[in-house]
Amino acid sequence: MKFKSLEDLLHQELKDLYSAETQLLKALPLMARAAYHESLRTGFEEHLDQTRDHIERLQRAASLLGVKLPGHKCKAMSGLIEESQDFMHEQAGPSVRDAGLIAAAQRIEHYEIAGYGTARSLAELLGHDEVVRLLEETLEEEKDTDILLTEIAESGINIEAAAAAD
Repeated sequence: MKFKSLEDLLHQELKDLYSAETQLLKALPLMARAAYHESLRTGFEEHLDQTRDHIERLQRAASLLGVKLPGHKCKAMSGLIEESQDFMHEQAGPSVRDAGLIAAAQRIEHYEIAGYGTARSLAELLGHDEVVRLLEETLEEEKDTDILLTEIAESGINIEAAAAAD
């Protein structure tokens, strides 16, 4: 990975986000199937639809900048997804397993929020207004997903998981 300019760094960030999103596209259906609670399953399924939109926006941003996205692998997302798979196969009760899935999903969301925030800031500094708009739209959706996961956890799953431990 070589970058000589801030523009190169922005291109690398877009490639990393694209790889992260395409990996997540494969992982979310597995996470949805592993979820016991309907609210969590639905949340994962809805985020799968959003992830398709995120990939489309990244492709548009890359096109505007003349960047080729495929060919890079986001190692961080690979690790985060691998950790989420550990929760999918956990032998704990359904609420405890779902609480673990939420924790893993929120780590994924926080990684994406950091990546989109960085890329948006770089694009803004470089004067790529349309790219900024595309990245900001996705950034807001990632933040909303994080809030939704917190609400799902706190509205019942974590309470059920705590009660199951007693």
